[in-house]
Amino acid sequence: MFDTIFREYDIRGIYQKDLNEQSVKAIGICLGNVMKERGVKSVSVGYDARTSAPNLFNYLVSGLNAAKLDVYDIGMLPTPVGYFSVFTDKFDANIMITGSHNPKEYNGFKITIKKDSYFGDDLQALRVAVNEFIASGEAVKDDFRAVKFDILSSYVDFYAKEFAHLKGLKTKIICDAGNGVAGITLEPIAKALGLEFNVLYPKPDGEFPNHHPDPSEEENIKELKEALNNGYDLGFGFDGDADRIAVLTPKRSIKGDDLAYLYAKNMKNPRVLGEVKCSQNMYDEIDKIGKSFMGKTGHSNIKKAMKELNIDMAAEVSGHIFFKERFFGFDDAVYAMIRVLELVANGFDLDSELDKLPKLYSTDEMKIKTNEESKFKIIEALKVRLNQADNGLPKIIDIIDIDGVRIKFQNGWGLVRASNTTPVIVTRFEANSLENMQEIQNGVIALVEDIMAKEI
Repeated sequence: MFDTIFREYDIRGIYQKDLNEQSVKAIGICLGNVMKERGVKSVSVGYDARTSAPNLFNYLVSGLNAAKLDVYDIGMLPTPVGYFSVFTDKFDANIMITGSHNPKEYNGFKITIKKDSYFGDDLQALRVAVNEFIASGEAVKDDFRAVKFDILSSYVDFYAKEFAHLKGLKTKIICDAGNGVAGITLEPIAKALGLEFNVLYPKPDGEFPNHHPDPSEEENIKELKEALNNGYDLGFGFDGDADRIAVLTPKRSIKGDDLAYLYAKNMKNPRVLGEVKCSQNMYDEIDKIGKSFMGKTGHSNIKKAMKELNIDMAAEVSGHIFFKERFFGFDDAVYAMIRVLELVANGFDLDSELDKLPKLYSTDEMKIKTNEESKFKIIEALKVRLNQADNGLPKIIDIIDIDGVRIKFQNGWGLVRASNTTPVIVTRFEANSLENMQEIQNGVIALVEDIMAKEI
């Protein structure tokens, strides 16, 4: 009955309906048993600002204690600080209780074991174990024991040491924490580095009274844009658990793929991983100064590929930025912000650098609603239709099918992929003119809609 909460990258569902005492205690003991099999002795557990976090924490910890692990409570923190607790060798594993950028009724678990994300087939094996445990009728008793541990101080100390050269930077910065947990780290880091920060909505509030904490959506950065026009040089927006960033200048919003290009210009022989939604500009321009790679969307897929390909930095268009160079290889929006400030301190004019890029026209992500059962079938049917002469599209140059299909044409490309987290088909389009972009978009969307109407 809880099958749908086990997603590709993490565990996610609606509080009380999907994530309740029964399911979460079962997750705790079954996941704890997996951790013990992998040599884990200590696990840190943290959570974001959602109102369901205290109850879910108690349920989860009860299960972990039943599995006889040493459990540490690191408190309300951004998800990247939870990752940090493992990568600095203080703990063997970490679980962050977070709904990320999802609506407030959602929550979930992001899991790291021995510095690796726990995802994909592992989560499906956990799903089977949880169902079997629940079917057995065995119960997990309340056991809320967890040792309090201050990881935040170590995290702030890392910035104070690694970015001491930024102390006193005069760039005027406005941030929007969106009542998520970003403010918990932004303010002490700003103090440690003597930076001029002003933070909108820094107080964590799981009701998110001001706006939804997803800076990849235009409506959620309106206030940040307005504030930016009042004498600030740079603006930064954060999602609910502070692993996704939006970067704004008075002139533009900088997407994750453009950020990757800017970061790469400040690196020596960079090896950069992008996802299938990234602009062709990113790949072409980075290949002039280093080496680019294209991979699957999703933080767990990206972390795995970074290890396999010896990647220095990776990016998603949505604002997840992963640094291995001088960092630990996980996505951290606050760290990404500090690396932007480092670019500025090194004399980079962000707008000027982006203005030099070839002019391309692109859409934001556009989503077509479907259902969980059909979304992957649609993609498979599309692959078949693309190889038929009467598909109604301009001449296809190449088809990349590592994550959905990225269809390359003479003047641009179109992407169609199934979301791994929601029942939608995600599309994005880019071309060298508005007319070409519209032609590609119209043709691909019409083909997808035809498939949905006739074949699914």
